[in-house]
Amino acid sequence: MNPKLEEYQAKRDFKATPEPAGAVEDADQHRFVIQQHSATRLHWDLRLEHDGVLVSWALPRGVPWNPKENHLAVHTEDHPMQYLDFHGEIPEGSYGAGTMFVWDTGTYDIEEWEDRKAVVVLHGQKVRGKYALFATRGRDWMIHRMDPPEDPTRRPPPRDLRPMWATKGPRPKTKGWALEVEWTGVRALLVNEPGLTTMTDADGTDISAAFPEIRRIGRALGAEEVILDGVITSSAGREALDRRLAAKSDSTVRRMARDQPAVYVAFDLIWHEGHECWDDEWRARRARLDALDLGGDHWKVPTAHVGDGAAAIVEAARSTGVEALVAKRVRSRYTPGVESDDWVEFEL
Repeated sequence: MNPKLEEYQAKRDFKATPEPAGAVEDADQHRFVIQQHSATRLHWDLRLEHDGVLVSWALPRGVPWNPKENHLAVHTEDHPMQYLDFHGEIPEGSYGAGTMFVWDTGTYDIEEWEDRKAVVVLHGQKVRGKYALFATRGRDWMIHRMDPPEDPTRRPPPRDLRPMWATKGPRPKTKGWALEVEWTGVRALLVNEPGLTTMTDADGTDISAAFPEIRRIGRALGAEEVILDGVITSSAGREALDRRLAAKSDSTVRRMARDQPAVYVAFDLIWHEGHECWDDEWRARRARLDALDLGGDHWKVPTAHVGDGAAAIVEAARSTGVEALVAKRVRSRYTPGVESDDWVEFEL
């Protein structure tokens, strides 16, 4: 067993896992890979080719794009070179069990390399820039972006937004509107950043802890930085959601999540990858939302009916017990915190 891969090989049963046993290689082409790893906790593994192995760090919050933010980087065991293109399912019961895929790959330049510090310039398909990795305590390191963001206009997602509201009124009769079901539940804005998903209600109160099953949407969104607008619903009704919000302990919340699970119905996207989307028309925002391809046990994107056939849609909704619909002007902007007649809620 080569000393450089001793820890890696000792942690794995290669009869059970598809991971490569590997060997130390002499070639050093300064390649790197970042793998998205949905294990016990979602994280990103940064691996730099150096001295015949892949020197590796686990990044719970991904690679920072903002020089003002340092992210934790846990220094893990060296990996074999064959891990540069590894992807697949590490079976349950194995070390690092979960799904892994190649999120980014490329080459890098070394500006400094010491036992407890490395300064590198990454040339990837997604990540490009100068980064410092430095040890803090034990296996804990930090990763810091040293140069300005590649997109100088990019900003962190705001934390003080409030949702846009529909007015109540009769169904609009003119063309140029989309129809959606009016969902009953808790209105919530959902913010997703790499490794962190939070939700706030209409008053801006953080309600993330009450809905752990919905926070797992972060595994579906991955590194996608978005703010979604939607409603938290439950087949057990609004009272069940209120009991969840009032729960005082994590164990009670987990029990409720198991017995009366909630669903996040996302119907708008108002922030994407460092930029607001609210000045875009509804139909453009909706296209971006649909492109996220969100569908799971605890989150979904509802159908929006656009174009002709509004009367048939209304009748179909009424026949299934739907009490109200929302008409949205397809050319409308999103105005945070405002009640707008570009969205009209009407009863059936």
